[in-house]
Amino acid sequence: MNNPVHIDSNYEFFCLIVNFGTGSRVMKIARNNGISGATILLAKGTVNSRLLEILDITDIRKEVVLMISERKQAYDVLKTLNKELALQKPHHGIAFSASVAGLMGMRKINFDKHNERGAGNTMYSAIFVIVDRGKAEEVVDAAKAAGARGATIMNARGSGIHETQLLFNMEIEPEKEIVLILAQKDIVEPIAASIREKMKLDEPGNGILFLLDVNKTYGIR
Repeated sequence: MNNPVHIDSNYEFFCLIVNFGTGSRVMKIARNNGISGATILLAKGTVNSRLLEILDITDIRKEVVLMISERKQAYDVLKTLNKELALQKPHHGIAFSASVAGLMGMRKINFDKHNERGAGNTMYSAIFVIVDRGKAEEVVDAAKAAGARGATIMNARGSGIHETQLLFNMEIEPEKEIVLILAQKDIVEPIAASIREKMKLDEPGNGILFLLDVNKTYGIR
């Protein structure tokens, strides 16, 4: 007899984009506050350095730290990270969180049938686009043409040519790139449409795009 699926919307995904070398400090602070696991991805920014853009990223190396925990714990840790990293200061990084609708591999299997949201800032959405390596800049161009102010490009690749990167214990093929765009909700639809058209996402194998409603933000000016 199969075990019943546990319905729960009490988990939160959160992401920090910080300067290169700061990711290990983020993980240490999170671990000291009860979060045992995280994923760090190397990334580069795409924003012109003469502008203070929404992702607070210029064309330098960044680290993206991804974590999942119960919502209350996530919000507490985000507050601590905001204080410890001084995210309110320019170029110190940004952080945001979003509700998890389904979760596997963390003791429970959770599906949020009612799409319940945690309380917090919902002015922004996070746009994730996964495309073949070398296509990320085209995604960014399409996003900027529709009003996006910046993006982060992550190479989903291990240190060796035959290795894969693990994202929450899921394998991502080495040749993929992930583009993350944080945008105000009123321009999310045109940005997504622009990317969809330019990258021909309706054709098989050209990539995928998904959106997350953002609950909390720190470091956005």
